[in-house]
Formats: sequence, C-alpha cells, structure tokens
Amino acid sequence: MNCSQAPDFILLGLSGEPEKWQLFFSIFLALYLLGLLGNLLLLLAIGADVHLHTPMYFFLSQLSLVDLCFITTTAPKTLETLWTGDGSISFSGCLTQLYFFGVFADMDNLLLAVMAIDRYAAICHPLLYPLVMTPCRCDILVSGSWGVAHCVSFVYALLLSQLYFHTNQEIPHFFCDCRPLLWLSCSDTHLNEILMMALAGVLGISAVLCIVSSYSCIFYAVAKVPSAQGKRKALATCSSHLSVVLLFYSTVFATYLKPPSSSPSSGEVVAAVMYTLVTPTLNPFIYSLRNKDVKSSLRRTLNMEKSHK
Repeated sequence: MNCSQAPDFILLGLSGEPEKWQLFFSIFLALYLLGLLGNLLLLLAIGADVHLHTPMYFFLSQLSLVDLCFITTTAPKTLETLWTGDGSISFSGCLTQLYFFGVFADMDNLLLAVMAIDRYAAICHPLLYPLVMTPCRCDILVSGSWGVAHCVSFVYALLLSQLYFHTNQEIPHFFCDCRPLLWLSCSDTHLNEILMMALAGVLGISAVLCIVSSYSCIFYAVAKVPSAQGKRKALATCSSHLSVVLLFYSTVFATYLKPPSSSPSSGEVVAAVMYTLVTPTLNPFIYSLRNKDVKSSLRRTLNMEKSHK
C-alpha cells in the first residue's frame, strides 16, 4: 500500500453495522442539540444577570463557551457520517478537526484547574478573595489558558503533519484523534509519541495536581469549621465542580492511559463519546440544577423573554 503525506481518510464512525446508524444518529443529534441548548442558556443566564458577574460564574461561562465549541468540533461530522454513510475526510480536514479538538479539550482541562484555584481562594481565604481574584487576574488566567491550549494543539498538528500515512486508510473512530492517526502512520512515530506524551503529561498532570492540592486545602479548611451547616454551605459551592472533574477525568484517563500508537478499542470509543459529547452536554445541567443562583437567573431571563413577546 502506498504512503502519502497528505492522504484521504475514512472515518468509520461508531459502528460498522449500518442497521445501528439510524439509532446512533438519533442519540447523537439529541445529545448535540441538548448540549447546544444547555450551554447557550447558561451563557445567557450568566451574561444577563449582574448578580452572577463574579469570578466563579465568569469561569463557568468560559467553560460553557468551551463546551459549546467542543461538541461542535466532532458532532456535526459524526452526524454527517451516520446520516450519509460517507465518512471520508481529507488530511487537511482531519488536522483541522484534531487541532480544534485539542484546543477545546486542553481548555476544559485548564479551566477545571482554574476553577479549583478559585474555590480554594474563596473558601480558604475569604477575606482576601476580592483582592486575589480581581477581574484583571481572571482575564489573565483565562487568556493564558487559551494561549497554552493553542500552542499545545499547534505542536500536535505540526508533528502529525510531518508523518506519512497509508492512502485511503480507515480510521476506527468517529473523529480525527492523535491515537488512531499514529497507529495508521507508516513513518517511525517513536519520537512523535514521546513528544506528544510529554506535552500531554505535563499539561494533564499539572492540572490534576492543581485540582488535588486545591481541594486538599479546601477539605482541611472545611474540617476546621465548627458548625455542620457551615461545612455543608462551604462544600455546596464545590459539589458541582467536583462532579464535573470526576466525570471528565475518568473518561479521559480511560481513553489515553496507554501508548498513543496502540490500536483503539471499542471501550475507548465509548469513553471518547463520554468526554467529547456527554460530559460537555451534562456540565451546564450539573451546574444549573445544583445552583440556586443559576436557576433563579434562568427563571428571570426566561420570564423577561416571555414578557417581551
């Protein structure tokens, strides 16, 4: 089989059984529309209510924006593949999808760490919190995260663009990811794997350590609160974030904790569906259903829309 530096690929999607494509299309479409609706409503609620213009909700709005883009990176192409049965994608299209997928996945990772820092500052240093988490510092944290995410994704795309691939290869996945592309390459990918794993390791481990250390300090501070009500109130502001952290990292680790060039398994594809579509769809509902301020803001916003009509 010939090798090329710019081949065309065929995304196999979620299943090689055509009779299941209609079912998968319906599920994916429902999740995608639900994810769009949930994240847009959360962005609208936070933007429209001045009471929610705080660091915590600023970071939450950024997470919703990222999740909105995250699901749009993979879902439309997957829906097209399931509807038409044609999963063909050009090499440039594949690299473009991989680049933006990497940006938004890394942003999810970094924002969850930033939100943990915010909760640490609010609970462990409440008197200094307004001085520490100023609007300027919040902007720096978010813009710095965007910069890091773009740089890392650019390196990934650049490394993959230098490889040669078998022509007309089938990718056993529903989107272009580093693992299946490295597996299909006919070049020596050893150095590429090392660099990619090093970048992913530094970024991922740094974020996880930041989250773990922040919550260690939070739990220690909460343990010293004398009243049970005070403890519950302090932990209530962290419960939604912790739920999202556990959901996101459990599915990511299930997918990526093995060498990149090993062949993808069906279990990894399921885990990928979880963190690329299900988790970003659930995030706004996790935060809104467990947060009285967001629910009140949503009700006010929807009532205002109805009154204008």
